[in-house]
Amino acid sequence: MPAEPTRILVVDDDPVVADGLADLLRTRGHAAATAHDGAEALALLDDVQQKFDLLITDLNLPRTGGIELLEAVRDRHRDVVPIVVTGFGKIDAAVRCIKLGAADYLTKPVVDEALLLAVEKAAHRQALLAENDTLKQQLDGRFGLGQLVGDDPAMQRVYDLVEAVADSKTTVLVTGESGTGKSLVGRAIHTLSPRGADRRRGSGKRPGRGAERRRPDPEGRRPCGPFVTFACGSVPETLLESELFGHVRGAFTGAEDDKPGRVLAADGGTLFLDEINSATPALQLKLLRVLQEKAFEPLGSTQTHHVDVRFVLATNRDLRPMVEAGTFREDLYYRINVVNIAMPALRDRRGDIPALAEHFLAKHAAEAGRTRTLGDAALDALRSYGWPGNVRELENAIERAVVLSRGPVIGVDDLPDAVREGATTTAGYVPAVLTTADDWVPTPLAQAMREPERRILKAALEANGWNRQETARQLEINRTTLYKKIKDFGLDRPDAAG
Repeated sequence: MPAEPTRILVVDDDPVVADGLADLLRTRGHAAATAHDGAEALALLDDVQQKFDLLITDLNLPRTGGIELLEAVRDRHRDVVPIVVTGFGKIDAAVRCIKLGAADYLTKPVVDEALLLAVEKAAHRQALLAENDTLKQQLDGRFGLGQLVGDDPAMQRVYDLVEAVADSKTTVLVTGESGTGKSLVGRAIHTLSPRGADRRRGSGKRPGRGAERRRPDPEGRRPCGPFVTFACGSVPETLLESELFGHVRGAFTGAEDDKPGRVLAADGGTLFLDEINSATPALQLKLLRVLQEKAFEPLGSTQTHHVDVRFVLATNRDLRPMVEAGTFREDLYYRINVVNIAMPALRDRRGDIPALAEHFLAKHAAEAGRTRTLGDAALDALRSYGWPGNVRELENAIERAVVLSRGPVIGVDDLPDAVREGATTTAGYVPAVLTTADDWVPTPLAQAMREPERRILKAALEANGWNRQETARQLEINRTTLYKKIKDFGLDRPDAAG
């Protein structure tokens, strides 16, 4: 099948220039549309029925200027590659455009061949971006990061760290409150690493001793190493060592057979140890040795096993006070705290609540064979609640609502009592108007201002029929700022994609 033509949006306030450039592009097999100001261009880019690969724009545009247009493309249309064509050939302007993602910066009058060459290079760049996104989505959906949801800056740092450490053997310590998704980070690190991804034969990497426990090796690829999880606080102290390092028959009362532990089971792969703060002193010492020497002996045995295991550990407690109190080994703490990935609490990334709620709603509605949507009142309650149980509690609340709701729209009454009752009293929520000291809930000012600001934005958008340009004008903020706040607060119009 012939390749699809490159879809290009040409933006210039001079219709003759815009049409001339579009005609030139069409003669070379491209599909071109035109706009004559930045606002019109944004409307076309936001239109879900339209799809563009490249943007060719002037900087001097009416209504929404060229720089603001580039900022919006960077924030909302990362798959569109811009090219700037302008009569203002200043160095500082060129630098700013390149920083905003422009693939090229051309000054008028433009030589046809120069423009076509810029388009060719930009189209190649766009194709690479699209291919990379497709591969990443396939990998994420099958394995790791696809299970981590959220655009909050704190989550972006998590994604960056996961991708940075995945390809190494470095020990990682994941910290955060219970229910924040620490185990998902561990799995993402594993599945994005060479231990979790199929490797072509001849890569030079020898399979670990646990190769026989790995998944079958299809189509000449080395099989994936195992991902083994264990919560140190889930078993009695007397059984911790046995569960991790195994034992031989007769090692203790009730040990009737040899039993391999989790460390040996993870050979060639990754061992995720949760609640490492619960490890006993004896277990801490053995962990230190296996981390340093990759060797251990099962309980009751003198035989040393050598393993190739990558460790990812997690804790919901700050280990430093435990080190100071002498309940956690200092040498082990520094050995495991090579790279620390801190998972944010859900109350600290409220802008992600709508996306997470929709993610869990789609999951559990599909499992239940039902069609469900979240009502505005229910979503407001979800945003306002403090979520002491974090993402895990949110998922449980959504699953409960899917099961108990009688109609297609989930309302406030379908949510757990704690969410309904705590939505207006939890820390981080401030009433729309504070009239007395009795209304005050101790909270940082920036966090306290989020809920009133969200309500003002929502009211303004609804009053203006979700016309963003008019809303931005009335609030006296630029449209880019408004778009960012809409995304942050999850205020996208429920019946429209843009």
